[in-house]
Amino acid sequence: MSDAVKTSSLDGAPTIPVLVCALAIFLLSGMDAAMKSLVIAVGVYNTLLWRSMVATLVAGAAWSAGPRSRPVLPVLGLHALRAAIVGVVLVSFFWGLARLPLAEAIGLSFVAPLFALFLAALLLGERIRRQAVWASLAGIAGVAIILSGQFGRESYSQDAVLGTAAVLASTVFYGYNLVLARQQALLAKPVEIMLFQNLFVGIILGCAAPWLAVALPGDLWLPLVGVALLSLAGQFLMSWSYARAEAQYLIPTEYSAFIWAIALGWFLFGEKLAWTTLAGACLIVAGCLIAARANPKLAEPIEAAM
Repeated sequence: MSDAVKTSSLDGAPTIPVLVCALAIFLLSGMDAAMKSLVIAVGVYNTLLWRSMVATLVAGAAWSAGPRSRPVLPVLGLHALRAAIVGVVLVSFFWGLARLPLAEAIGLSFVAPLFALFLAALLLGERIRRQAVWASLAGIAGVAIILSGQFGRESYSQDAVLGTAAVLASTVFYGYNLVLARQQALLAKPVEIMLFQNLFVGIILGCAAPWLAVALPGDLWLPLVGVALLSLAGQFLMSWSYARAEAQYLIPTEYSAFIWAIALGWFLFGEKLAWTTLAGACLIVAGCLIAARANPKLAEPIEAAM
């Protein structure tokens, strides 16, 4: 850890990691907005397929340039398993994102840490604490409020309901992803994880390429490369932050994604914020902050995996 980080940690919150984490969330929020545009243009499958390939090339170059060791077979198996789960998360989340306002999708995605707490108890034998129960009740109430706002809209559509279901499904799988990520972090470095996660996601999606893949229009390649770079940069900066500061300082910063989602949704897509979305997201965030006290290592929003 650098002297600057050590110094900033003496009088409270570690300033530099908090600022770096905030920058990571800003980059990942921009990536979400750009992904929504690409998904609307060419569909979720082709957006994720080509993004995974570009990200694999970039992460592969970074991995090759630095000190590295070839992962053993069990570690490769863990990389592949997590990539499969991440693939489900990405497809369901971005499919839903194309059908919902940006802020609403991000607000719903914050439920993921609550699922992670119960999956950790189920898969790792951790005890479910009272905080986890209260956190879950707050999260459920928040989701109910957001859903009530959908049904109250004049422009209510079945597409929005399906998009909500897709985002919520992605949070369940992301909860399992968080459990796998803890195991993965003990066995591999961040650059290796980024490389093999994108490589295996690309391979999995590539199996359907003969039927679903289409050539990307020339004017979309630059945005796609930008999306891949934003994703990798955000993942790297977030990993850097969590290696240098406790989760209790960083988790509140990560919920700034909701603020960026409101701003980007309004600026890029003309989306208006419903009061039910704001109230529901606040309840979900409150639940996640309660969950962070029960198990800080599992209380991270969904953006980290994007």
